[in-house]
Amino acid sequence: MSNTGSHKMYGKASFALIVAFLLLITYSIFIGTVDVRSYFLPLVPLSPPPAAAQSLCATTSPPLKVYMYDLPRRFNVGIMNRRSTDQTPVTARTWPPWPKNSGLKRQHSVEYWMMGSLLSDGNGGDGREAVRVSDPELADAFFVPFFSSLSFNTHGHNMTDPATQIDRQLQVDLLKILGESKYWQRSGGRDHVIPMTHPNAFRFLRPQVNASIQIVVDFGRYPHVMSNLSKDVVTPYVHVVDSFTDDNHPDPFESRTTLLFFQGRTYRKDEGIVRVKLAKVLAGYNDVHYERSVATGDNIKSSTQRMRLSKFCLHPAGDTPSSCRLFDAIVSHCVPVIVSDEIELPFEDEIDYTKFSLFFSFKEALEPDYMVNQLRNVSRERWIEMWGTLKNISHHFEFHYPPEKEDAVNMLWRQVKNKLSAVKLSVHRSRRLKIPDWWRRRK
Repeated sequence: MSNTGSHKMYGKASFALIVAFLLLITYSIFIGTVDVRSYFLPLVPLSPPPAAAQSLCATTSPPLKVYMYDLPRRFNVGIMNRRSTDQTPVTARTWPPWPKNSGLKRQHSVEYWMMGSLLSDGNGGDGREAVRVSDPELADAFFVPFFSSLSFNTHGHNMTDPATQIDRQLQVDLLKILGESKYWQRSGGRDHVIPMTHPNAFRFLRPQVNASIQIVVDFGRYPHVMSNLSKDVVTPYVHVVDSFTDDNHPDPFESRTTLLFFQGRTYRKDEGIVRVKLAKVLAGYNDVHYERSVATGDNIKSSTQRMRLSKFCLHPAGDTPSSCRLFDAIVSHCVPVIVSDEIELPFEDEIDYTKFSLFFSFKEALEPDYMVNQLRNVSRERWIEMWGTLKNISHHFEFHYPPEKEDAVNMLWRQVKNKLSAVKLSVHRSRRLKIPDWWRRRK
């Protein structure tokens, strides 16, 4: 064979191999098994999604399907307007706004916002974590729209006031309605959601709804067998100060001239006695504001302004381990200083409070100079980082009607959703066990 013929043969073979190789690469790219960037751009990392598209508490699961009982208005919005005699169940069209001048009643209004979220229009495509269903057979959970906290705050001025019997009768009547519901009977109330944010809410008959998923602010007043983290949901209080929506000072650290701020009642029960002791420990500092006051409209406005001028806001335990003050601080972007040995915090499976809060035990806080010195040692850089985190997470503690994506109401419904697996386990086991509490009898 001549050299010319040999060269032609090799050329044709090489061309065929090149064509075959290119076809193989093209096919691999087409079916997704080869990323050409890894071959030709090995030193250039793939670009991450933009930060604005990421969310601290994002979820993609379908919304919770909730059946809400159609209770007469005397159980809910009728308590807001006792002059009205209309008892037809409220609808989205007749849903009233929350009263502007409600004072401290607002802090316990979670029940109002949760009910409103199920009445508002929408099908879950706008970031909602829960939607109302009209057929109880389709429901994942059942919502009981009884304003138990507002009922306690409205009916009677003290625990012995005869008007408290109205609150008691509402509880009696509600239990009769639930007791006749086959869905309550079916689960023993385990898949029913009942807000009880005031520590005295549902105080007459609370043990009879013990199995339900209770929406609470803490567990300070009740034994663990009645209310606990395994079955219940911790909610934020609804803040009473205005949100700091234009917190854009070029130098927030220097603009906040008060080191530590507290304004509120100092004589409280139980663990709240720490407030009186703190008043003595924190006396004498020029940049510490510790003031005894009551929650009037003017004092709430004063707190709003002073929190915005403070680097740290003190949150000592009150009558129970928590108080509204913590969430006032969060929406004011004032770094919370939490002094409460038994506090439980909302959404803690999704939010790390140590990123924007400081914690002190009672013992540490009551040691002279200790807490103030620790606050002074927080660097400018660390404080600005915590302040920035507060700005990024504060929307999770806002209550809206209609609800907004990842606001407090949607966060609460997601927490309820997280409880339902354990509820289903408990319900299914109870249907087949002959000795329901056999594990407790084992030695």
